[in-house]
Amino acid sequence: QVQLAESGGGLAQAGGSLRLSCAVSGSFDSIDAMSWYRQAPAKQRELVATITSDGSINYTDAVKGRFTISRDNAKNTSDLQMNSLKPEDTAVYYCKAIVQFRPRLYQYWGQGTQVTVSS
Repeated sequence: QVQLAESGGGLAQAGGSLRLSCAVSGSFDSIDAMSWYRQAPAKQRELVATITSDGSINYTDAVKGRFTISRDNAKNTSDLQMNSLKPEDTAVYYCKAIVQFRPRLYQYWGQGTQVTVSS
């Protein structure tokens, strides 16, 4: 059973910072990509950032230069450092992991953590 546990959400003022963490637990061969998504009220879930097992990173344009994704392959964790927060960053943030059970890949989601940015 693979589980993802997110932490670090909360309330921040505009211009402030928050750091989200995601820990993957369970028995599997490896973790391929880890991603952070967010879903604001009445909006579709959107991809925020992805980091692959070899360290390749992509961000959605809205967070480039403000958010930083990282991962620790030894600990099976990923962090999302969010700086210069804006009210429009308010959303539930979800961690997703692509996990390998050779030869197949499966995706798993965390339960989500609320981020609220006040103006």
